[in-house]
Amino acid sequence: MTTVYVDNAATTAMSRKAIEAYLPYMDGIYGNPSSLHTVGQVAKEHLEAARERVAKCINADPNEIYFTSGGSEADNQAIRSAAYFGARKGKKHLISTAFEHHAVLHTLEKLRREGFEVTLLPVGPEGLITPEQVEAAIRPDTALVTIMTANNEVGTIEPIAEIGAVCRKHGVTFHTDAVQAIGHIPVDVKAQNIDMLSLSGHKFHGPKGVGALFCKKGTPLQSFIEGGAQERKKRAGTENIAGIVSMSVAMEESCSNMAANAEKEARLRDRLIDGLMQIPHTKLNGARYTRLPGNVNLCFEGIEGESLLLLLDAKGICASSGSACTSGSLEPSHVLLALGLPHEVAHGSLRLSLCEWNTDEEIDLILQAVPEVVTYLRNMSPVWEELEKGERPHLI
Repeated sequence: MTTVYVDNAATTAMSRKAIEAYLPYMDGIYGNPSSLHTVGQVAKEHLEAARERVAKCINADPNEIYFTSGGSEADNQAIRSAAYFGARKGKKHLISTAFEHHAVLHTLEKLRREGFEVTLLPVGPEGLITPEQVEAAIRPDTALVTIMTANNEVGTIEPIAEIGAVCRKHGVTFHTDAVQAIGHIPVDVKAQNIDMLSLSGHKFHGPKGVGALFCKKGTPLQSFIEGGAQERKKRAGTENIAGIVSMSVAMEESCSNMAANAEKEARLRDRLIDGLMQIPHTKLNGARYTRLPGNVNLCFEGIEGESLLLLLDAKGICASSGSACTSGSLEPSHVLLALGLPHEVAHGSLRLSLCEWNTDEEIDLILQAVPEVVTYLRNMSPVWEELEKGERPHLI
C-alpha cells in the first residue's frame, strides 16, 4: 500500500543534504566546542559556521542566534526573559493571541499565576490579527507582544512587519513564534521589526530536538539552563553539533528553494481545497489565500476527526486533526474554537500539510479517499441522520 504523508506541519522527513551533513559529527568531528584543544576547536569552527548560515537565512547577525532544543524551549526563553526584564521596570503586562501554540499559551499562563497580566487578543474567523488590535491593547506597562508568524493548525499568516512596527513605535519587545514559517515563507527580522524569533529544525527537513532563538542585539535575554558558559552564557549545555549543523544546512536548502517549493505546494494545496470543498457541509478553516502554501484545514460536519484520521491511515494517508482527541482529550482544538467554530463542527476537522515532495498523484489519492471516508462515517452517524432529516439544523 502506498503511504501518502501529509502531516508536515507536525514534522518533516530529513532531507538528503541534512542527513549527509549530520553523519560526520557522529564519529569524525566529535569534539566539544568548549575544549581548547584542536579537536574541540575544529568542532567550534563548524558550530559558528552553522550559526552564520542560520543568521543569513533570516537576515540576522550571527551573534544574535542562540541554539536550543527546539521551538518550545525558544518560546519559553524569549517570553520569560521579556516578562522578567519588564517586571524589573514595573511592566507586567503581556499581549498575545487566543490561538497561539501551547508553548506560548502555557508559558503565559504560568506567568499569569506569577502575577503578570495577560491579554489574549481575539482572532477573526480567518485567524487574522490586525496591527490596530495590537496598538489598542498596548499599555504603558506592556512588556511584551508575542504573536506567531503563521498558525500551526490553520496556516494563517499574520502581518508581522506591521505588528512589529507598532511594537517598535511604543518601545515594546516583539517576539514571534516562526516555527511553521521558517523555510516556507520569507522571514526578515530587520525588515519585519522582530526583536525575538523562535524556530525548529524538524519543520523544514532538519533533525528533531534542535532549534534556535533569534534575539536582537540589545534585547535582554535570560538564561534558564544553568551549568556552563555555552551560547554566550545564555544556554548552558554542550551544543548538539550534529543537529545544529544539519539544521543549518536544511534551513539554507529550504530558504534557497523557497519560491519554487511554495509555488508547487500552493498549487497542490488549492487542488485539495477546491476538490474537498465539493463535499457537502464542509468548511475551510483559516484564510483562503493568506495562508501557508502547504496548509489545508477543513471541517466536515457530522463526523469525528479521530475516526476520520484512523480510517485515512488505514488507506495509507498520514494526516492530522485540529481536534485534540488524539492526545487523550475530549476537547476540540483551541485554535478552531478561537475562530468561532462550534464544538460540534470543530471536532470534525482535518489538517493536510504538504511539502515540496508531495505529488499530484498523491493529491488524486487523497481526493478519492477523503470523500469515501466522510460518506462512510456520516452514513453510520445518528447525528448526521438527525441533520439530514431536519431534526437539528446544519451548522455548515
